[in-house]
Amino acid sequence: MYIHQYSCISPQQTFEQVDLGTLNEPIENKLKAKEPAYENIPPGILRRMGKAVRMGIGAAMPILKQQTVSGIIIGTANGGMEDCIKFLNQIIDYEEGMLAPGNFVQSTPNAIAAQMGLLSKNKGYNITHVHRGLAFENALLDAMMMLKEHPHNNYLLGGVDEISAYNYNIDFLDGCYKKGMVSNRHLYSTNSPGSIAGEGAAMFIVNANAANAIAQVKAVQFIHTTDSDEVKHLLQQFIAQHIPAGEKVDVLLSGENGDNRLLKYYTAAESLFDEHTSVARFKHLCGEYPTASSVALWLVCNKHQWPAHMIKKRSAAAAQNIIIYNNYRGLQHGFMYIVV
Repeated sequence: MYIHQYSCISPQQTFEQVDLGTLNEPIENKLKAKEPAYENIPPGILRRMGKAVRMGIGAAMPILKQQTVSGIIIGTANGGMEDCIKFLNQIIDYEEGMLAPGNFVQSTPNAIAAQMGLLSKNKGYNITHVHRGLAFENALLDAMMMLKEHPHNNYLLGGVDEISAYNYNIDFLDGCYKKGMVSNRHLYSTNSPGSIAGEGAAMFIVNANAANAIAQVKAVQFIHTTDSDEVKHLLQQFIAQHIPAGEKVDVLLSGENGDNRLLKYYTAAESLFDEHTSVARFKHLCGEYPTASSVALWLVCNKHQWPAHMIKKRSAAAAQNIIIYNNYRGLQHGFMYIVV
């Protein structure tokens, strides 16, 4: 599967004029998305959109204008959650009377893909994968399977999630986020549990045509486990199965997030690579959220713009074979192999 167009809205300057060297810092341990003016969305529709829908469509529309697609495949864990809570609160506030339909319509995760279909007048394959920390990986696998069946089609592939007040409070109480204020500049040096909350949307036009492609997604695999040795073993098998004989992994893009409880998984993964392989990290750019691996894939498409603060270990090898390893809550682990 080949990537031909890509777009991203994140807490950093990643939309249109990309500037990864300037690091925007979190406010109250939340890395909130730097939203654009959304010139591609009619104002009357925009003001009714929830944040996840807004970000997803805002990231998708510029590339949908450049390429006609046969289907829309989105991965999200909490897309539409904020509107869902607003609607449930309305039921109480209005004593089950006349409710505003807008929040209800956009309160489900598939509202993002549905709105994209409506605005782009696309009546093709339209699906949303909701698998928490593996939502984007499942969407990616779906796109690869669809292209195997329909090699002449183009698909829009994306991952979207927002920081909703409801989810943030529950996750904070569950220990997912750091209790003290932490700068993302020092995220990896804080030896404490939890990370910083993030959000964003990354979109890609994918097809089976190698000509003029930006990157090729060769393989994706995922597993549910809490055993770091099992993660290491599966990654070792994944590399042996997919990396061509005589070649090595040039870059490991790690989802390390500053949570000292999860460090054992990333340490186990890094132990498989020698000095030939560079190690880079990305969660200080976007924060921790279920579909953050979509930002990692967007970063691979922009590998020529990686700043020094992303690099943990640098090698002299050219970045061609890239492995993305992301881990969500120490339970859901995903691997992607990309050739650029």
